[in-house]
Amino acid sequence: MPSLQTALPPELANNATRLYRECLRRAKYIGHRKHNTELLVDLVRQQFKKNMHETDPEKIQKLKDDAARGLINHILYESEQMTEKEEILLQSNQAKDVGVEELVTDGQ
Repeated sequence: MPSLQTALPPELANNATRLYRECLRRAKYIGHRKHNTELLVDLVRQQFKKNMHETDPEKIQKLKDDAARGLINHILYESEQMTEKEEILLQSNQAKDVGVEELVTDGQ
């Protein structure tokens, strides 16, 4: 099974410290939005601390893939949320345009 890390930039995927920092950034971002920052940051820290002495390359790869999967899932979720907001805004603008056209045609 190919590594999920290929979906991340190589400087992030190949460096556990950078991966850890990015996971912390995402935890803080999500936590801020959901009002549970401390809990999420602690969960990320616990997972990395629990496995920091792992020496088995296959297990390390699996752990990195799991972290990458979490980051990718969050990026996809945020992308989907942005797309939905853009669609709502577009529909709102189209509705306003239709309303203006009706006013213009009714006034003639």
